[in-house]
Amino acid sequence: MNKKSIETSVREIVQNIIKPTEYELIDVEYVKEGPFKYLRVYIDKSEGVTVDDCADISRSLSKRLDDIDMIKEQYFLEVSSPGVERPFKTETDFNNNIGELVEVKLYMPLNGSKVYTGILLEKQESNIVIEVNNENVAINLNDISKINKVIEDF
Repeated sequence: MNKKSIETSVREIVQNIIKPTEYELIDVEYVKEGPFKYLRVYIDKSEGVTVDDCADISRSLSKRLDDIDMIKEQYFLEVSSPGVERPFKTETDFNNNIGELVEVKLYMPLNGSKVYTGILLEKQESNIVIEVNNENVAINLNDISKINKVIEDF
C-alpha cells in the first residue's frame, strides 16, 4: 500500500474506533524519518487528551492493524494529542478559533510579509480575515502554508 492509502485506511479505522466516544480524530500521518517509518495518529477531545487516552486508542488501533495486517513493513505507532498550538487542519479548527490569536505563515509574501500574527475574525469559503495592528487582512487559504493558535505567556 502507498502512503496515501495507508493514511486513508487508518483514518477510517480510527473513526470507527472513536465513533462511540468523545474523541475527535485530528490527523493521520505515515512518514519516514531516517531509517524508520512512523504511523502517527493525533486525537483530541474537549477537555484535552491524557496519556491514558492515547494509550487506550493506541491499544485498540494496534490490535485492529495487527488483525488486518495491511502495513507490511516495520513501523512505529504513535498516538498523541496534536498540542495546543497545532496547525489547523479542519473547518472546525478554524471555527473554534474565531476571536483567538493566530499565527499565519504564507508560501509567498503578502504586502511584504510571509508571517502574520493577529486575531482570527472570520473564515470564509476561500479565505480568512485576521486583525493585525487594528487593520483587517484577508488571506487566501491557498496561500497559507501553516496556521495555528498562539498561546501567549503571561
